[in-house]
Order: sequence, then structure tokens, then C-alpha cells
Amino acid sequence: MARMPAAFLGHGNPMSALEHNRYTEAWRSFARSAPEPSAVLAISAHWYVGRTAVTSMAQPRTIHDFTGFPQSLFDVEYPAPGAPEVAQRVAEVLAPVEVALDESSWGLDHGTWSLLVHMYPTASIPVLQLSIDASAPFHELVALGAGLDPLRDEGVLILASGNVVHNLSRIEWQSSGAGAPWATRFDERVHAVMTREPTALATLLDDPDAALAIPTPEHFVPLAYLAGLAGATGEAVRTLIQGCELGSLSMTSYVLES
Repeated sequence: MARMPAAFLGHGNPMSALEHNRYTEAWRSFARSAPEPSAVLAISAHWYVGRTAVTSMAQPRTIHDFTGFPQSLFDVEYPAPGAPEVAQRVAEVLAPVEVALDESSWGLDHGTWSLLVHMYPTASIPVLQLSIDASAPFHELVALGAGLDPLRDEGVLILASGNVVHNLSRIEWQSSGAGAPWATRFDERVHAVMTREPTALATLLDDPDAALAIPTPEHFVPLAYLAGLAGATGEAVRTLIQGCELGSLSMTSYVLES
């Protein structure tokens, strides 16, 4: 079985599911260029809870975890099957960390399906989600990412979903295709670290622009899992696409390939 890549994709806002732009085309191109996975393990900013858990139901529901968007977005369904056997395998490779098997409470949130509707539109590939433990220190999340590496040899695509810069209180609706100076600076500093020394990612939590770029951590920490994988394997991190939008969002995405 082909060894699968891993990726961190900037998902922006839920409307990404309905849009077609240079970011969604980059996601499509990435999926087309990679071997077809046996399953997708998604680590979404939107399942940020007090424990590490993995969805283990046979048919995960599509979660519309947002308000104020058009009905057409609420009508989107992504009926991919689950992968209970892969969920059990996730728990095995991450031991001794306790991983709860979630059979009913979660599903596929928009951090996952807004990407997958572009990458695998037929929804035929099994998908499961790994939660982010909000109580875990950053270095532990990096270590969890490293622990997932054996799954890549089993055909599982590791897909982290978040945003390097995510500050909804500073949205500039007129700034299509651009970031505020502080957003661009932080995005570029993260880019330098991820492409040169990804294991140093934690140092950017103290960056002068971090307070504005990541006022809350949930969208940034999925990147820790990719940094952990890169550190564990020595593989180079490639930039899939880079850019800021609406002043205070980064859509920059990274890929790890053997």
C-alpha cells in the first residue's frame, strides 16, 4: 500500500464548501496527485474539547456547526462512511495516551467536510475525526502528531484543518486577497519555521503578532500535528498554497510527502 502524505489545509470559513477559487483548486489538485487513501483522519479546529477522542461510528453525521450563512450551506451533506476499525487503530498507535472511541456525539464538522467536498466529492472514502485536547500543552499535540505516522503506511491520509491566522473580530470584508500587516507578518514567520524547522513551531506562540493572529488557539494548533509528523520523519514540508484573506485569515496550506 502506498505511503500517504499528510497535510494542513487552511479552511477559511464554511462558505469555502460552495466556492471555487485558487485555494479550493489547490485542495483538489493535492487530492488528485496523491494516491487514493484507504481512509481520511481529519483533525479539525472545530472539535476542540477536553480530551482526545476519535469518531468510531459507521456513518458519521454532517455537522453544520455555524450560524448566519445561506440555506444552501446548511443543505450540504457529506455522507462518507466512517471507519471504526481505523478508529481502533488510532487508539493503538497513540497509546499510552487515552483515546476515547466516540460512537455517537460528534461526526464530520465543517472544518472537515468543507475541504472534502472539493477533494473527494463522491464521499466514498471513509472519514473519521480526531479531536484536539484543549487541555494538552502544545508540545503534547506535536507528539501526538508524530505518533500518527504509522497510519500513513496503512493508507490513511492525515488531514489537519485550521488557519495559521484566524481573528474573526478583525475581519476586513473589503480586503479580498490581502491580509493586514500583522497577519501577513505572522503568516510569513510561520512559513519560515514550517519549511525550515517545523519542530520549532511552538516558539511562535510568543511572537509579537501572535496575540492578534491567534487570539484563541483552536485554529492554529492543528498545525502542531503536521509539525510533529515532520519532526518524527525528517520529511520536508512543502507549501501547497500561501495567502491571507479578509485582513485577518490565513489560507496558507502545507503538505508533507515522502
